[in-house]
Amino acid sequence: MANADIEKLEKIKSYIEGIEFGSVVVTIHDGKITQIDRNEKIRFSFEKKKEHPDNSKLR
Repeated sequence: MANADIEKLEKIKSYIEGIEFGSVVVTIHDGKITQIDRNEKIRFSFEKKKEHPDNSKLR
């Protein structure tokens, strides 16, 4: 395996290890890796707002 191929595989590995949520897409042309895309999603947790007692009269 060529040194350039090892570098590409190491980059793919580091992208996968570095993402909590998301995807890594590897594009291949003629059997060779030509592009690596990393799409990372950041998720925020939130608490549902409690309904104010006065708002219940509006329904």
